[in-house]
Amino acid sequence: MFRNATLIAALVLAGCAGPPKLGGAPGLTIISGSEMPGPDRSDLMTMNRPYLIGPFDKLTIDVFGIDELSQREVQVDASGRMSFPLVGVIAVAGKTPGEVEIELRKLLATRYVRDPQVTVNLKETTSQVVTVEGEVKKPGLYPVIGGLTLLRAVALAEGTTEFSKLNQIVVFRTVKDQQLAALYNLKAIRTGAYQDPEIYANDVIVVGDSVARRTFKDILQVAPLFTTPIIVALQR
Repeated sequence: MFRNATLIAALVLAGCAGPPKLGGAPGLTIISGSEMPGPDRSDLMTMNRPYLIGPFDKLTIDVFGIDELSQREVQVDASGRMSFPLVGVIAVAGKTPGEVEIELRKLLATRYVRDPQVTVNLKETTSQVVTVEGEVKKPGLYPVIGGLTLLRAVALAEGTTEFSKLNQIVVFRTVKDQQLAALYNLKAIRTGAYQDPEIYANDVIVVGDSVARRTFKDILQVAPLFTTPIIVALQR
């Protein structure tokens, strides 16, 4: 146990001084920091909190008091635009529903609609999803609406299986064009050893799968049990 702890400490300290190549996946290096950073708008146009509209999302738009403009279902096209009566085509990708409401109010007010009251709600999302695969009961793509954490994402996939390796949960994410991967111990999170990390749209979660073992091959050999996240950068 002492030997393993020493090896883990050496790996982390080496990562702070100058990340070594650990083997496993080509170009795998530890980076400093206890949490994987969240992406910004420059990484993925349709990612942030609150929800940002993306291509092929479906919206429900209501203009109070005007039946012809109420309960209208609108789908965003592949270029991130939508069309609406009296307004025409407007770009909505990367905007929140609230921002679209404000824009529609301004445009309708210039087209003889007095003091328009507009509400925009998300009906269906196809752009903001997280991929959950590996040893979960129902692998697949799941929508990211509001705050989502690793435990909640696994729960969306109906939980782990009897064969899941709870200390081999990998989250892949792209931040500022840099592909990152983080290794988590789900059991440690459940017992409160460290915080349940946030999950964002377009993250890929792999539960107890060969990808996890391959990516973190050397780390898992010296650290079969760990109580803090291990964050790495995957060099292309």
